[in-house]
Amino acid sequence: MVPSLRKAFNQNFTKERYEAFLADLKSKHPGAIEFRIAETPIFADKHFTQKMKDACESIVDIITSADFKKITDRAIPPGENVAAETPHSHMIAFDFGICINDNGELEPQLIEMQGFPTLFGFQVYYPEVLERHFAIPRNYSQYLNGYNKNSYIAMLKKLLLGEHNVENVILLEIKPHEQKTRIDFYCTQDYTGVKPVCITELFAVGNNLFYMNDGKKTAVKRIYNRVIFDELKTRTDLGNIIDITKQWNVEWIPHPNWFYRISKFTLPFIKHPFVPETFFLSDIKQAPADLENYVLKPLFSFAGQGVVIDITPNDINSIKDPENWILQRKVKYADIIKTPDIPAKAEIRIMYVWPDNEARPHPAINLARLSKGKMIGVRYNAEKEWVGGSVCYFETY
Repeated sequence: MVPSLRKAFNQNFTKERYEAFLADLKSKHPGAIEFRIAETPIFADKHFTQKMKDACESIVDIITSADFKKITDRAIPPGENVAAETPHSHMIAFDFGICINDNGELEPQLIEMQGFPTLFGFQVYYPEVLERHFAIPRNYSQYLNGYNKNSYIAMLKKLLLGEHNVENVILLEIKPHEQKTRIDFYCTQDYTGVKPVCITELFAVGNNLFYMNDGKKTAVKRIYNRVIFDELKTRTDLGNIIDITKQWNVEWIPHPNWFYRISKFTLPFIKHPFVPETFFLSDIKQAPADLENYVLKPLFSFAGQGVVIDITPNDINSIKDPENWILQRKVKYADIIKTPDIPAKAEIRIMYVWPDNEARPHPAINLARLSKGKMIGVRYNAEKEWVGGSVCYFETY
């Protein structure tokens, strides 16, 4: 995306340097990285970075509007409304595909967003290791909003702990040590002290929750939530677990309801040049004649499950609950990242944080993904190189 930097990186790349980088990256927590790490980062100049920020801030205007909760109440499925909802989501992620518009200019297009945490810990560690093996210009950073490593970690620790002692704050997940993103849990613990705890390890005494912390019964006062209901509903191996929708004497960060409020459900309410046209399927009286230019997505799914890329009229007619589906104009990713064989497509996730003392959330850090398949994701990129998890370096001056 920055031609001079791309050329220099590719010319200096060797397989041996990449293998050394991977070995270094995996040495801190052996066996914890299951997903593929791309051979290259992405570089974004100030102009492209500002385009993404502008789109994010436009969406934030909607999220912070007085009626946002009212218009998104339907987003929370029956039986999944968790008590004690917070006034806002403490973490938000915006995913942008890198595209080329009709004028031949690079532009971001929003793919998805989520009021849910992502790799807020790993994306500190990973670029730091990358920079030990590959030259990154000093005026480029993975951080946004003026953060550096120290200020970012201080903010993240404050955000997660609130006013509590670290032993009373947990990262809650389903079988955390089996999750493909577990490296992020371990990095989060390294930087903040917050431990990953399985939902099966929680137990209640009255309305209070506890876990065993190194053999000691310990109260849970605040939960850094990584549990996704869609996964929870499919698991039959967990036994009797607590009902997290109940009123417990805990604080949530982010509160689980925001996973639904800031999601695909929000897309039809956004009108912006960098947000593809999106409709609730139930609002469409007649399917567009150019269905090939749209993608069909279920509202309540994660990790791309249920998405229909090549739509037929029968796909639409067979849906029994159109209010729970969206029709979104397809985003055509640009084959923009030059690699030794074919160019790669790319997606950048801008990761926002929202401390309690601030009126609006702000951008802090990012991740990126490279793909040569039909979609961004492991299953579409098997046996390919220069694809996988990555990071974007933004021009800072």
